Amino acid sequence: MATLGYNDLRKGVVFDIDGAPYEVTEYAFVRMQQRKAVAQVKMKNLITGKVLSRNFHQSESFEEANMERQGIKFLYHNRGEYWFTEKNDPSKRFSLSGDAVGVNGQFLKPNIEVFALSFNGKIITVELPIKVDLLVKDAPPSDRGNTAQGAMKTAELETGAKISVPLFVNTGDIIRVNTATGEYAERVEKN
Repeated sequence: MATLGYNDLRKGVVFDIDGAPYEVTEYAFVRMQQRKAVAQVKMKNLITGKVLSRNFHQSESFEEANMERQGIKFLYHNRGEYWFTEKNDPSKRFSLSGDAVGVNGQFLKPNIEVFALSFNGKIITVELPIKVDLLVKDAPPSDRGNTAQGAMKTAELETGAKISVPLFVNTGDIIRVNTATGEYAERVEKN
């Protein structure tokens, strides 16, 4: 593992503090009057999900977190637990709690391939592809009217997630969703 200085704490970097992995979500280099420069960092604990703000000084150093990334396949969701299997060995099944999966759970459909992130041998969360294709299960009919502002409506997807989509999206269409933002990206197939 590499040792990181305060200049290395850029957005997306995962480092270890007190035995817990933290991911940098925001980074700013600040020089205050008559003082030494500091790195203002917003960081997310990857185990608890808690977000902290902290200033780091030039003299501080950190260890890069020992994270492993492994391909897995989602099977199903039942009573708050998400069941997965190893990509190459379907007999090795395991489950993660809804807290570990987080908001990504709303875009998981059976047999989708995702990545498991492990810290010190224990799976702590899953990482979805940036974009996934999902079937629109229910979309209310569109009302004609003011569409100059890019009018939207709420549609329910095959996974149960509800997102805003343009008025031209109908029930039965397949759309592409950005899993990082939870927003509509494009229509892939028209019903």
